Amino acid sequence: MRGPARPKWAVCAAVVVLTATACGGGSRPGGPNAVVRASWGDPQHPLEPANTNEVQGGKVLDMVFRGLKRYDPKTGAAQNWIADSITSSDQQNFTVRLKPGWRFSNGEPVTARSFVDAWNYGALVTNKQLNSSFFGYIDGYRQVHPDSGSPTAKTMSGLSVKDDRTFTVRLSQKFSTWPDTLGYSAFYPLPRAFFTDHAGWLRKPVGDGPYEINSYTRGTVMRLRRWDGYTGDDKAKNGGVDLQVYTDSNTAYTDLQAGNLDLVDDIPTTQLRNVKKDLGSRYINQSAGIIQTIAFPMYQSRWSGGNTQKVRQGISMAIDRASITTRIFRGTRTPATDWTSPVLGARGGFKAGLCGAVCTYNPTQAKRLIQEGGGLPGGQMKIGYNADTGSHKVWVDAVCNSVNNALGNDKACVGAPVGTFADFRNQITNKSETQPFRAGWQMDYPLIQDFLQPLYYTGGSSNDSHWSNADFDRLVDRANGESDRGRAVNDFQDAERILAQQVPAIPLWYQNGNAGYSANLSNVALNQFSVPVYNDITVS
Repeated sequence: MRGPARPKWAVCAAVVVLTATACGGGSRPGGPNAVVRASWGDPQHPLEPANTNEVQGGKVLDMVFRGLKRYDPKTGAAQNWIADSITSSDQQNFTVRLKPGWRFSNGEPVTARSFVDAWNYGALVTNKQLNSSFFGYIDGYRQVHPDSGSPTAKTMSGLSVKDDRTFTVRLSQKFSTWPDTLGYSAFYPLPRAFFTDHAGWLRKPVGDGPYEINSYTRGTVMRLRRWDGYTGDDKAKNGGVDLQVYTDSNTAYTDLQAGNLDLVDDIPTTQLRNVKKDLGSRYINQSAGIIQTIAFPMYQSRWSGGNTQKVRQGISMAIDRASITTRIFRGTRTPATDWTSPVLGARGGFKAGLCGAVCTYNPTQAKRLIQEGGGLPGGQMKIGYNADTGSHKVWVDAVCNSVNNALGNDKACVGAPVGTFADFRNQITNKSETQPFRAGWQMDYPLIQDFLQPLYYTGGSSNDSHWSNADFDRLVDRANGESDRGRAVNDFQDAERILAQQVPAIPLWYQNGNAGYSANLSNVALNQFSVPVYNDITVS
């Protein structure tokens, strides 16, 4: 999932001094019906599960929906949730059996058709869903989502409803770990109301999770309230969550200190020096499945043609990751040596050092490679980033300073801020971004495949660089078809070695999840995706 951008919009405007009461501060009652006030940022798109591939929208979907699988908040392990069983005798044909009694918050039962219809909708090319490629392994996907031209079918032949609680899935090839992907939001079920009154559903999405959306005013706040009809084992322990929109993480942090906010999940870099003193045990800093990168617009010939791979390699080698993570991020980042995350562990596919010399600071070699590759296109590179999170400007400037020092030119690299995360993402989605750009990634599920295929496979759902390499694709396909996990991991790691040669994106650092919360809250934790486990939070 594209992230970990956390755009903020100041509910209490920074330019006007307001009283604590005006922003909801001061004392307030606690207890099981009390509402958590948390920082947030507007999502890029309306909250369709198959059309949300960024963090802010994903947070809401994961509160409002539950799927076939759920990822354990502490370990990230995939657990059956709505699925009673997912079985296969050949790793290609699967039978999915649902648990009884699940319902959407409008009272409609969750059935096999709720999943099959949602997946067919997500895959159909005319619906223009960003996550459509997640259905690409289901037989019949190419008929509903051709590379060009009109679809020749509206539903995938590999999906079949057997009864209200059973459906079957036929994949186009073996994919042994496919069931573990099914906790991702693209695979969530949808009620009939989504199809019969699509516009109405988009205004107020209806899901089957522990919360339901009460109201949403873009740029201000989304109010979610506990759904008391929810029957899952992870019922909300609070009355709801108000997600307050900020465009400045420093303002959110100030509001937390002032008692106007209960929870922030993006501690600004300017506050890292003082956060332990400010919050004590109410500061969380833990490993998460997040990596920050700089991606290149490979659809621009000046960044992809000729000998430019040497330029991309050189830029990577010009970045002093160790200095930046120590000086700016103060223990909340670790220099990246591959394109995945250490939280995967060796069994999950992480192997330190796969990036090799390309991720090792060597300014002399960096300058030589950039010169051999023809120099920076146009004599200068800009790094695009969303300016509504102050942390990005700080590190982008530091990266540019490192590149400039290597090249002996203080104007070789500059930051290129874009006002909001939504505008920034729209530029990238529309391919109007012509310079390298910030491209953080928060895992959708804890598999090495999720760090590689969505971002770098030809036509991947989050392949914002639009890079394409037949050898990389072949290795990913072979890895997905392996029934032996060890062999699959080896193939994925070989695919990473191609990334080290081509460098469509520069790995910068692995990012911890960090958050701070008020004394009013208890049981606050981040999951392996760095997202607060909202339903477990209690308010006193």
